[in-house]
Amino acid sequence: MEPTTSATRVLDNYIGGAWGPAQAGERLPVVNPADGSILAEVPLSDARELDRAVDAARAALPEWRAVSVIERARRLFDLRNGLDARREELARSVTAEMGKTIGDARAEVARMIEMVEAACAIPTTMQGRIAEDVSRNVDCETVRQPVGVCAAIAPFNFPAMVPFWFLPFAIGCGNAFVLKPSEQVPMTQQIAFEVLAGLELPPGVVNLVNGGREVVEGILEHPGIDAVSFVGSAPVARIVYERAAATGKRVQALGGAKNHMVAMPDAVVARAVEGIIGSAFGAAGQRCMAGSVLVTVGEASERLLPALVERTRELSVGAGLDEAVDVGPVISAAACERIIGAVSRGVEAGAELLVDGRDPGANGAGDLAAGGSYVGPTIVAGVTPDSELVREEIFGPVLTVIEVATLEEAIATVNASRFGNGVSIFTESGAAVRRFRHDVQAGMVGVNIGVAAPVAFFPFSGWKDSFRGDLHAHGPDAVEFFTRKKTVTSRWFGDGEGSGAYFVER
Repeated sequence: MEPTTSATRVLDNYIGGAWGPAQAGERLPVVNPADGSILAEVPLSDARELDRAVDAARAALPEWRAVSVIERARRLFDLRNGLDARREELARSVTAEMGKTIGDARAEVARMIEMVEAACAIPTTMQGRIAEDVSRNVDCETVRQPVGVCAAIAPFNFPAMVPFWFLPFAIGCGNAFVLKPSEQVPMTQQIAFEVLAGLELPPGVVNLVNGGREVVEGILEHPGIDAVSFVGSAPVARIVYERAAATGKRVQALGGAKNHMVAMPDAVVARAVEGIIGSAFGAAGQRCMAGSVLVTVGEASERLLPALVERTRELSVGAGLDEAVDVGPVISAAACERIIGAVSRGVEAGAELLVDGRDPGANGAGDLAAGGSYVGPTIVAGVTPDSELVREEIFGPVLTVIEVATLEEAIATVNASRFGNGVSIFTESGAAVRRFRHDVQAGMVGVNIGVAAPVAFFPFSGWKDSFRGDLHAHGPDAVEFFTRKKTVTSRWFGDGEGSGAYFVER
């Protein structure tokens, strides 16, 4: 770690409606991956801070639940407007601490705001059901009520958007909320919580606790937390799911991915190439919806690959705040080393490098900062199905190409993966699309779309090892996850018809 200076900002926690320093003394640097400079220091809060946040959340619950659902929605409208007013500031913060290009960061912030817009519909989406006269003079209704205190553990790759997959829906449904952002990218949520602090919510409705493993494990075990949302790697998602469920919590745990893109012989080449590049190399491949395996069917290989390789070599690598840059750095030097190591092992095992991005500075990427964590766009072919580059999530700008003869083989290739987050097909054949979407084992399907991530009104519906739980992030699943159903059966006797026996006359 580089030595800090007196000017280095130390981030605060937001607990019980107030900003304040963490009691724990240990801190980590927040590093700009474009040049290695230190942006701030984040405290590694301990169990005491989490206890304070949960206590504040539980104390706030009765007052917040008593606020009408329409008034809660109005607060969300205010949140939407507050975030929109700081849209560019949020985007530049995302780029500074995570590295993605400013264009990608602006798109992320737009999705963040879109989540709040979807949550503003809570007065409609939270409605229950009623059936009159289920028996003589007997009515039955189901109402939705908040779960309680909800917590989210967020990843590094979407500092703005992913926490808002959960927060606006949770508080809109009447819950209190505790967020633990990634310790690698904690600064963007400081801005978001400044906006939240201006909404005059009851103190403790929203809380932010910075930290690392101790806070994560505390969330999983804490008896005062009723529901946990997690986004991260598949192995950790499984641990979160098992440990939180073991303590009686409701859990949604979104894990890793190895998304495939299938190119048919009739694909529109220019459009397919742009879709594949955007999916594989956008955000330097650090997306759980990034397409990292391209499966070409029949003649698609000879039609598509030359243009794909040529276009990939034209991509510029550099600091994300440069508007002309196509691919920014990866999150850290450790990630850079891990990604390059995976590519090198693949080459040693016989893979063919169509585009080698392991040393982007030497490949004409320009003047890259010495402390930056850069990996250029890389395309690898000639791999076997058991290759690490086919099976494992590399989480970098690496695209692996597999050639097959038929659509059936392509579907079998996709379905062989233990992951099932997203998949795309590039074709003009409706019959091929119908067969593909019916048989493919993935929760999100794109047709001539490289990144099949749904808008906020639909669920982020990963399958297999990409998800643990039964209710997904955002969309209608969010309301299901952040509410409990209560069914009320009632009979009234004021009309003089009270002699009927309910259990007899059903």
